[in-house]
Amino acid sequence: MTTNDVCEFCRGKMDQRVIRARFHFKGSTIYVDDVPAWVCERCGEQYFDAPVYKRLEEIAKHRRRIKRTVSFPLARYDLALR
Repeated sequence: MTTNDVCEFCRGKMDQRVIRARFHFKGSTIYVDDVPAWVCERCGEQYFDAPVYKRLEEIAKHRRRIKRTVSFPLARYDLALR
């Protein structure tokens, strides 16, 4: 991907950034800090170059080695305003 590429969803401009990536792999989700990514400036869609994606897969395959966890509030949509 290059800076001349556009988002496939909204046709927005892509910017290269370093992000906290949410990565789905085989039914689970992990978060990885300091990931180089292309991010749409309009809609926020994230794209990874092939070598970055492969590395995220390797990290996810070995997720049992991850020592740090992050917790956050989680509400159910249907009960959030009751």
